[in-house]
Amino acid sequence: MDALTVPLKAEQILDAADLAAMAEALSLSADYRVLRRLVARPTYIPTAGQEVRTGILLDTETTGLDCAKDEIIELGMVKFHYTADGRIVGVLDTFSAFNEPSGPISAEVTALTGITDQMVAGHRFDDADIAAFVDDAVIVIAHNSGFDRKFAERYWPMFEQKAWGCSATEINWRSHGFAGAQLGYLLNGTGFFHQAHRAVDDCHALLEVLAFEFPTTGAPALAVLLETARRPTVRIWAEQTAFELKDSLKRRGYRWNDGSDGRPKSWFIDVDETALDDEIAFLRAEIYLRDVEPRLQRLTAFERFSSRV
Repeated sequence: MDALTVPLKAEQILDAADLAAMAEALSLSADYRVLRRLVARPTYIPTAGQEVRTGILLDTETTGLDCAKDEIIELGMVKFHYTADGRIVGVLDTFSAFNEPSGPISAEVTALTGITDQMVAGHRFDDADIAAFVDDAVIVIAHNSGFDRKFAERYWPMFEQKAWGCSATEINWRSHGFAGAQLGYLLNGTGFFHQAHRAVDDCHALLEVLAFEFPTTGAPALAVLLETARRPTVRIWAEQTAFELKDSLKRRGYRWNDGSDGRPKSWFIDVDETALDDEIAFLRAEIYLRDVEPRLQRLTAFERFSSRV
């Protein structure tokens, strides 16, 4: 009989303590990296008098990418406390719900999300429960707020009154040694893996990513995100540019808006206020070849990522 197929004896079966000790030993070697299965943090009881703030991690699954016509079929949220310096204190509550759309879920969406028509049949979001869940949050964070905020505001207008942050774009992950910002990759980089099944599972994963302390600074990722989210930015609309200059604009980081949403049909970019003069100088020197005064919008966390701007 092959050694690999010999049944283990009772005394040979490793218990949790043995496995933990082995993992710890491996993690001390530079030749190994250990990934631990993500276990969602239990809810905690806040300490009286502790100065904390309330945040929401949010993830949606939808029938498509068009927030004007596609529908949310799943909403997951994790409510948590954090300190003023961006350190996560504990989980307060979780929310997870399905919603049956007006038509069948496409095979492509099912393949991507794992959500079937049978899973959502008869389910409806309870708007009052959702409003109560997010009422005391001072910030909502998603891993793609440019997508999730637009859908959330369409369904529940109270999200328009919240500050939003984006963990995918408001942290420069590459500067901290990560090769990309995909959530599963970031989670692995923090020492965990998870087998996501529901939107709320991704919220629990994001919580651990934001709790990760960068080795170079000792600051948690959440602190970096909050610092970025608090800074005003300026949206510059580069209107009426020559078609042949589109590649230069794209290389610079400009994105195209087709005008179908009521905003200008134009290239645009969001920059920190400190970079505004340099960006206008680029447009004058490289794009328009003359003095211009482009349309500007000042954005804060209360407007950023919203379809209202």
